[in-house]
Amino acid sequence: MAKSKLVKANEKIAEKAVGAYKKIEDTVVGNYTKIEDTVVGGYTKIEDAFVDRYLTKDGETVEEAKARMKQGQGKKME
Repeated sequence: MAKSKLVKANEKIAEKAVGAYKKIEDTVVGNYTKIEDTVVGGYTKIEDAFVDRYLTKDGETVEEAKARMKQGQGKKME
């Protein structure tokens, strides 16, 4: 009888510990994802501004300039 009470108490403690861990994990992962998205978004803005200012030709979009640069870099590698 005493053993079953201990087992039940242990299970309750385990459930609460796992639940608390899961909440912490979700919070940490969620915050990391937000930070990562912010950093990547900021980098992309800076990259696009640089390409727009220094690497685009007349009438060329940023995406076209990036594609042209990738294509040119592929030729250099060969």
